[in-house]
Amino acid sequence: MTTTTFTKRTVSPFRYDVVGSLLRPQVLKDARAQFAAGQLDAAGLKAVEDTSIIELIKQQEAAGLKAVTDGEFRRSWWHLDFFWGLQGISKKQLDQGYIFHDEETRAETATVSGKLSGANHPFVDHFKFVQAHVSDGIQVKQTIPAPAQCLAELQRPENQAALRQYYATDAEVVADLAAAYHQVIEDLYAAGARTIQLDDCTWGMLAGNHAKGAETGEVSDRNDAVLDENKQLYLDVNNAAIKDLPADLTITTHICRGNYHSTWASAGGYDSVADPLFNQENVKAYYLEYDSERAGGFEPLKLVSDDKLVVLGLITSKSGELEDRQTILNRIQEAAKYVPLDRLCLSTQCGFASTEEGNVLTFDQQWAKIALVKSIAEEVWGA
Repeated sequence: MTTTTFTKRTVSPFRYDVVGSLLRPQVLKDARAQFAAGQLDAAGLKAVEDTSIIELIKQQEAAGLKAVTDGEFRRSWWHLDFFWGLQGISKKQLDQGYIFHDEETRAETATVSGKLSGANHPFVDHFKFVQAHVSDGIQVKQTIPAPAQCLAELQRPENQAALRQYYATDAEVVADLAAAYHQVIEDLYAAGARTIQLDDCTWGMLAGNHAKGAETGEVSDRNDAVLDENKQLYLDVNNAAIKDLPADLTITTHICRGNYHSTWASAGGYDSVADPLFNQENVKAYYLEYDSERAGGFEPLKLVSDDKLVVLGLITSKSGELEDRQTILNRIQEAAKYVPLDRLCLSTQCGFASTEEGNVLTFDQQWAKIALVKSIAEEVWGA
C-alpha cells in the first residue's frame, strides 16, 4: 500500500491489537453457573479459570498478538468486578440494570461502604498469573475500568446517599478514588505490568447525551454547562490517578459507547468531548470506536496531542460478519488526514465479551476478526 518507513512499535499499542475481553468458553460459563448455585467452591472455579486462561494465552499468541490479556475471564463485568475489588466499595443489587438499545442488563452496581483504598486489589494476582504463562517477548496488557467510570457509578442516583454518607463533596471522593487507583496501578507495575488500559464509557455517554437533540430532534437533557462540568470532573479524576507514574509504564484508554450482548448504549461522535479528552487526558494512546455511523467522523481527531497514538477501532466486535478489506483501508487513509499514519494503529472497536454473556458471534468469527485486523495492519504498516 505504501513504501513509507514507519516507526516500529515495540510496546503496546502495537499496530494491530484487540481491546481485551474475549468470548468465554462454555466450560467456564458452566463453572461460573455452578459456583453461583453453590455446586462448586471458589478453588474449583479458579481451577477452571486458570486452565481456560492458559489456553486463551496460547490462542492469542498463535493469532500473532504481541500483547495478550486474560480475556477478562475472571470477571462477570468489564468494570464492576474491579470496583468491587477496591476497599470501601460493595456489591449491590438493583431493581433495574443498565439500559442498552433493545436490551437491559443484569441489575447490579457498586456502592460506597467506607473510605476508598486500592490496597490488596485481586487484579494484581490476576495479572501475575498471566505474566507467568506468556512466552518470552509477549507483553501482558492489563485492562481496568477508568477512574471516571468508577466515579460515574458511585454517583448514580441509586448510590448517591451511600456516597454522601462518606464523602461530602465530589472533590473529596475524586481525591480518594484517584489515590486508590494510583495504588492499584503502582502495585501492578511492581508486579511487572508495563501497559495498562483504562476502559472508559463516560466520554461516550457524555457525547451521546449531548448529541441527542441533533440526532432525534428531542431536547438534550444535558446543557453545555453540565457537559463542561462533567468533562472536567472526569478529566481530573483520570489524570490524578495516572500522575507521577514510572516513565516506562504505558497508560492507554479505550473510549466506548457501551457493549453488551452485541447491543450499544450511546450514539454520537467525539465532537463534544474531544476537548479536553484528546488534548488534555495524559494517556499515551486512545482506542476509539469507529465501527459504525454512531461514532461520527474522524475530524475530532485533529485535537489529539502530537505525542499520542490513536488505535482505530474499525473492525466491529458486535457481529461475526467480516468487514470489506478495501473499505477499512480507505478509512485508515481518511483518518490519516487528521492524525499522521505513523501514529495510527488498528484494532477491533471493543471487546468481544465486555460481560460474561459475550457478543453474538462464534469463536471462529472472533478469531477471523482478529486475523483480519492483523492482516490489514501488516499491509498498511508492515507490522
